[in-house]
Amino acid sequence: MTTTPDADRTSMPEQERWLTPGVRGIGTASFLADVGHEIPTALLPSLLTSTLGAPAAALGAIEGVSDALAGAARFGGGVLADDPARRRKVAVGGYATTAVLGAATAGATAVWQVGVLRAAAWTARGLRVPARNALLADIVPVGTYGRAYGFERMMDNLGAIFGPLLALGLVAWLGVQWAIGLSVIPGVLAAAAIVYAIRHTPRPTSRDKVPLKIRVRPLLRGELGRLMAAVAAFEAGNVAATLLILRATELLTPGHGTQTATTLALGLYTAYNAAATIASVPAGRLADRLGVRGPVLVLAGGVAAFALSYGLFAVSGTALVVLAIPFVLAGVGIGAVETAQHSAVAALAPTDLRGSAFGLLATVQSLGNLAASTVAGVLWTVFSPTVAFAYLTAWMLLALAGLLVTAARRSA
Repeated sequence: MTTTPDADRTSMPEQERWLTPGVRGIGTASFLADVGHEIPTALLPSLLTSTLGAPAAALGAIEGVSDALAGAARFGGGVLADDPARRRKVAVGGYATTAVLGAATAGATAVWQVGVLRAAAWTARGLRVPARNALLADIVPVGTYGRAYGFERMMDNLGAIFGPLLALGLVAWLGVQWAIGLSVIPGVLAAAAIVYAIRHTPRPTSRDKVPLKIRVRPLLRGELGRLMAAVAAFEAGNVAATLLILRATELLTPGHGTQTATTLALGLYTAYNAAATIASVPAGRLADRLGVRGPVLVLAGGVAAFALSYGLFAVSGTALVVLAIPFVLAGVGIGAVETAQHSAVAALAPTDLRGSAFGLLATVQSLGNLAASTVAGVLWTVFSPTVAFAYLTAWMLLALAGLLVTAARRSA
């Protein structure tokens, strides 16, 4: 007697039902891709200022334009990813293109060339994000979304830890330009991993292409709309981690000196990434266990961790152990938030608009981060770091209130 794939899946142990070859492939792609693009990211300041003799303003302009294009591309990538067949091509092309263009900056001989390559690489990276997230929702049962997205986030955060360390080793061995050039290897391997994942993804049942159409209004209704509003409030206070590093550096400098303070602050940032890595899968497991309200409640827990973290940054002392607490809280917060955001959107979005939903989420994240970092930087400069972090804490509390209301309505 033969059994169908669905019957086989039902008879499998629970862990095997979600940690499938497809999920492992997507997680591996996230890890390798993060390693690949963290190398040129970490070495871009040195390439521009030391090798090409550009001013610091050039770095800011290049990164600003690249981040803006990546945000716009995520929205467009969401529209493309609504088509199950098209999302496969976008995912593979996005991973491969990001790898090649990112590594190509090693051969740049002028600042404008670095700018063009970086912007193009970040555009490709933005396009692939909604496609990857939609693919992951295609290959696991609804009740395991939390664990699947938690695993993907864990692997991504591991790449964020390993990539800069690999960059340091390659620079010491071969120099900046060779290190950037070799970043193509993990990037191409990431593209191969996503191909492997796609081979273990059910093929679309229809061969008809879904017409390209921007559909935002349906995503802003009902539970998904309320979730997006709360997420927007969170992202408006989700400042770039570089400001956390700056806060630690400024607090530690009087007692340790600039160089030691910088090293200690980077160590705290590593603890932040490690906490995010460790928290991702447990957060996803908890979201699955809590049922229909699970992702929203875990998201609320992550936002609460951020609120406490930013509150501590506003009044923190200069002791290293004391500073480690808000860094770890923020790391746990981002691990829980990113996992819960993705699993909640996957569960609430209409199946035919899943790509657009992930594109809208990524756009909200990008624009919110830009607004948070910009406003906080101005408040920091004009008033004080305490005022800046108090402002960010207020947004976290507003987002927390919105999520608790959403969770209450979801259970009704």
